[in-house]
Amino acid sequence: MSRVSFRGGLSAMILLAALGVGCSKKAPAPPPSRTPAPSGPSTESNTFSGRPSIVSFTVEPSTVERGQTATLRWSVTGATSVIIDHGIGAVDMQGSKSIVPADSTTYTLTARSEGGSASATTTVNVTPLPERPENVGRQRPPGTLEQRVASLQDAYFDYDKNDIRGDAQTALTNDANALKQIFADFPQASVIVEGHCDERGSAEYNLGLGDRRATAAKDFLAQLGIPSDKLKTVSYGKERPVCTEGTEDCYQRNRRAHFSVGQ
Repeated sequence: MSRVSFRGGLSAMILLAALGVGCSKKAPAPPPSRTPAPSGPSTESNTFSGRPSIVSFTVEPSTVERGQTATLRWSVTGATSVIIDHGIGAVDMQGSKSIVPADSTTYTLTARSEGGSASATTTVNVTPLPERPENVGRQRPPGTLEQRVASLQDAYFDYDKNDIRGDAQTALTNDANALKQIFADFPQASVIVEGHCDERGSAEYNLGLGDRRATAAKDFLAQLGIPSDKLKTVSYGKERPVCTEGTEDCYQRNRRAHFSVGQ
């Protein structure tokens, strides 16, 4: 083979090898795609480090009558402590509490954390109870307890009797109404029902008769709603007359059940 031919063949081989290498070379891989970060909060963002937030603080109903119940409700986030005033104290971040305020009251909720504090208020209005019909226009009668008891009517009896006759029933019925008001105005008071007799008969007999008269008057008042423990009885027989004349009119005035203030 001639030198020219050899050189030509060698050149062809080198060219083919170069072409082969070029054809087998891979194209560069595309850069990896980036997945967008999630839009929600990260783990770090869930760790609260700022001020607390009071979502709600309400009272239902906002207006009640005295003695009725209302309910406080609240919702707080991001707090380390939550306190409501007027004696309620520390509470959870969410909850409710029944209250019975005596008067209109504004409640304050205070939430605290390391980052600060926040507060909110709510008010419940308390209206007085409506006046009961029997108390409309009622005023406490003037006078001390002694004066009020002294104004009670005596109940009178027939000779040697302890029966509650018609005029005594009327007097004791009026006395019962007055006693109810007296005991309402003076809750700690008690009243003595005294039994009295005229001068006829022995002292011993009249003490027994006076006791029966006082007991009869007390029992009648108890039937009209006067508490028995508010009434005490005592007999003075013929020892404390209001009249000393020897006449039937005077005798009648002495046969009575009378009232005085208990000790």
